[in-house]
Amino acid sequence: MSGIRVLDEQLINQIAAGEVVERPAAVVKELVENSLDAGATVIEVELEAGGLNLIRIRDDGCGIPPDELALALTRHATSKISDLDDLERVASFGFRGEALPSILSVSRLALTSRRADAPHGWKVAGAGTLDALPPQPAAHATGTTIEVRDLFFNTPARRKFMKAEGTEFRHVDQALRRLALTRFDLRLRLTHNGRRSFELARAEGEAARSARIAEVCGDEFFANAVTLDEQRLDMRLWGWVALASFARAQADLQFLYVNGRCVRDKLLGHALRRAYADVLHSQRHPAFVLFLELDPARVDVNVHPQKTEVRFRGASQVHDFLFGAVHQLLRRIRPEPGEHHRVSFDPLPIAPRASTTGVEPVPAPAPSPMQYGVRYGNASPTPSWPVREPAPRSASAWPLYREQPVVSPSGDPEPRSEADHEHQPLGRAITQLRGVFVLAENRHGLVLVDAHAAHERVLYERFKLQLAADGIASQRLLLPEVVRVGPGEADELEAQSESLRRFGLILDRAGPDSITVRAVPALLVKTDLAALLRTLCGGADDAESAEHFNEALDAQHRILADMACRAAIKANRRLTVPEMDALLRDMEQTPNAGQCNHGRPTWVQIDADALDRLFLRGR
Repeated sequence: MSGIRVLDEQLINQIAAGEVVERPAAVVKELVENSLDAGATVIEVELEAGGLNLIRIRDDGCGIPPDELALALTRHATSKISDLDDLERVASFGFRGEALPSILSVSRLALTSRRADAPHGWKVAGAGTLDALPPQPAAHATGTTIEVRDLFFNTPARRKFMKAEGTEFRHVDQALRRLALTRFDLRLRLTHNGRRSFELARAEGEAARSARIAEVCGDEFFANAVTLDEQRLDMRLWGWVALASFARAQADLQFLYVNGRCVRDKLLGHALRRAYADVLHSQRHPAFVLFLELDPARVDVNVHPQKTEVRFRGASQVHDFLFGAVHQLLRRIRPEPGEHHRVSFDPLPIAPRASTTGVEPVPAPAPSPMQYGVRYGNASPTPSWPVREPAPRSASAWPLYREQPVVSPSGDPEPRSEADHEHQPLGRAITQLRGVFVLAENRHGLVLVDAHAAHERVLYERFKLQLAADGIASQRLLLPEVVRVGPGEADELEAQSESLRRFGLILDRAGPDSITVRAVPALLVKTDLAALLRTLCGGADDAESAEHFNEALDAQHRILADMACRAAIKANRRLTVPEMDALLRDMEQTPNAGQCNHGRPTWVQIDADALDRLFLRGR
């Protein structure tokens, strides 16, 4: 091993480039963020070969004076901080002065810039290192242009790790779309190999911002999103949150910004997973565009070379704020068929197929001060229906409550009025299909409800209310039942016996590998107690129980979810029309009624237009 020595300046920059310049998309991100810090409102990005051959970025920012051009390409030279106090309150994207010299060290770079008060622009260039020539005059509009050619030309081993041109371009496209959401007043254009990929106009006003969200995230996301705007102390959370029914197979539509900076933060990610835990399957991912704003002094952005991770002062308070705002928003959404996923049918008479589509927003009444913003597909924070928390009711045996249908003197059900439809958006039950689905009629058309899934959600929410109050009432068994379990499971259940009393379960140890069950919640009197006990002590091996045990749920809610699943009405249980109507009314008053505890949908709307298309009416 050789002696200790100071590394060469170019080698230092190339080492730093290994942290900052991962691929062309990282170069684009750093340079565009510099443009935003310079106050740019128009940015044009040109690429060749996915950015490997050329990256050219033009902006209309404040520009760089000629005597600072060479300094801008010097390591740890920056205009954004000057002392430790500035570092603790960073409000800009870049601040460490590493990006430009790092990019220069692995490319052929040219930097041209002009201040608004200068007669012309000035240019500096270099390949690996800055040329010794002083800045040269150049024709240029106000702002800055940076050209990065032949990325990794002097580090061929790095270049070999680059992916295909199309792959690298997609990474740049995604990076720019993330940045486009940080500044709605920005006009952004991307060109690849001479062809325009996209151009985003300035988004001034709520309608334009909504249009940009739809353009960046897709129309389907926007049609299934609700708006959120919450403030607590010095924190504000606003943006768009997709319904659980729009869950994704991968986390490709998750945009989270802290003071305008796009981050991938474990703390905030955990808060969002917890917020969706009651309504999302464990293998699905939520979609959202959320902006968290708080005092910069509470955020440390200097914990990652690419500044994609942050650290918070008062992290638990930030976590609870994010969780609470999103969780309560999702809970306050009630069934509204005019704004729910609709099933549409192909007009061809042969082999019709179903697909889920979004719907256009409808006008909404003005909100009361206590209502959350839950209007679909619109930036306005106004709800499209009255929202209220359900009153706690006892989780007694089904039916939960009965509603007698309105009948005519002949005994036939009378048609519902518009007022009835407004108060009962899921409509009136007609019949039961295959012992599984409830078919109902509302003013939009037909509603199809999975009775087990819907009842499971109703019971789960009711169990949670009772547990938060005085605990779940139990019913003593006439003959206590002895259940055989493993010795380890028996030990665990015995240790939890006092806690389980709050869930309406009274257990005693009967032997080394057995438990005596003396009382259970009324709804679980006829359930499989052995399977229930295995679930309570973590030994569940059946697919249905394991499926909804999301790691984000706490132990109490896992127990309640399993109890609700086992107590809900089962397939082939014939329901009367009053029982089906009672279920619909309960769904209308139950939080998260659109999904069961496993994250599956509980109901779909088949509107009149879809029925007309199915039968080719009007053609």
